[in-house]
Amino acid sequence: MSTLPNALSRTLKSRLAAGESLYGLFMLSFSPTLAEVSGLAGYDFVIIDMEHGPGGPPEALNCLRTLASVNTPAILRVPDISAAWAKKALDLGPQGIMFPSVESAKSAELAVSYCRYPLRGVRGCAHSVVRASAYGFDSEYLSHCEEDLLIMCQAETIKGLKEVEEIAGVEGVDVVQMGPRDLSASMGFLTDPTNKKVREALLEAERRVLCGRERGRGAYLAGIAGPNDPPEQLKLRGYHMVEGGVDLAMYKKAAVEDVKRFRSAGQRMAEEGQEKYGY
Repeated sequence: MSTLPNALSRTLKSRLAAGESLYGLFMLSFSPTLAEVSGLAGYDFVIIDMEHGPGGPPEALNCLRTLASVNTPAILRVPDISAAWAKKALDLGPQGIMFPSVESAKSAELAVSYCRYPLRGVRGCAHSVVRASAYGFDSEYLSHCEEDLLIMCQAETIKGLKEVEEIAGVEGVDVVQMGPRDLSASMGFLTDPTNKKVREALLEAERRVLCGRERGRGAYLAGIAGPNDPPEQLKLRGYHMVEGGVDLAMYKKAAVEDVKRFRSAGQRMAEEGQEKYGY
């Protein structure tokens, strides 16, 4: 086990293997303060989003260090399936990596190969000087890094959902997650992600992944909650990892409700004053 502060005695992979249901969130803000609050709040993991968020490796590193200080595992979502992005992400030392828009078993196999050193894969070798190995202080890093790493693949298009069982069955893929918004766009419902047809496609893909898992093969299932699909429902349907939302969306909702509450209270007080004092 690594000597890094965030190298917990129980990794996300080991907790999934033990039958735990894990709850986390997406972080688009790249705010170390919000990362710290998220860890202290008790989330099991935080996904730092380099696909849609404004930050890159330097900003992600700040969040990784903050999450490590509150013993919260981090997963890095990379912008695409590439050896270069995987290498940069893994050298920072997250517990997991998420690849977006995986559409076939071949793409999933490539993603896995980017996470493994030769001869099993093609990950570039700088392990003696990067954060993932505690800058070389973890002399056993090579013996456990691939076993500890959680590899997540997202099926986010019509093509990806058709191949979801094959993707989930690729050796080395630990978790499969669907992407409701990208899927809705690929189905022609860009402005209607809760469309019935999108919902049906997601439920069918969900069923196929869970059936494969029940047969003792295939990946765990992860998913993000939505307006009509709260996190508790995902857990009840058998999801192994659930993201409750996105940090910026959660802050936006709280801020809008706070302002609305203040404005409506002020309006009520004004109306009550008019009735009482006649002005």
